[in-house]
Amino acid sequence: MTTSDFGQRAGQQTPADGAKAYRFPSAEWCAAFKDAINQNQKYKAAAREWTFGPTALVVAAEPSIGIAEDTGMWLDMHLGTCRDCRLVTREEAENASFVIVGTYARWKEVIRKLLDPTKGMMQNKLKLTKGHMPTIVKFVTANKELVESTSRVPTKFLDE
Repeated sequence: MTTSDFGQRAGQQTPADGAKAYRFPSAEWCAAFKDAINQNQKYKAAAREWTFGPTALVVAAEPSIGIAEDTGMWLDMHLGTCRDCRLVTREEAENASFVIVGTYARWKEVIRKLLDPTKGMMQNKLKLTKGHMPTIVKFVTANKELVESTSRVPTKFLDE
């Protein structure tokens, strides 16, 4: 399955509270994440000086749960606003200024706020394969608010 096929196949399920849950990763999840980021005033304030280009969050392939190839989420962030969040191939993800790679299980920990992504990179649980770590550290509060934004997206994990 290609990344675009996965995004189109990714359906939504309805949790008990009636909200739609978006499969992670999927095009729909990315769209909901963009909205959550742009509604987060603390993120806007913490990232108001971010001018360092897009970041790609890459989920490593895990065929056993339906992720046949590495799948990226392209975040075009600028001056505290998320201008775009979309599903991309690993090849496309490599064009971002910052590329962070992790297993599905690690990204799930980030979304559930069990793993701080900056600490995860320092502990080699997530890998910064492209970009400048001191810049990431400078924006640690913005990164925490990005994680807070993920927690506002109703998420259906593929392995549950």
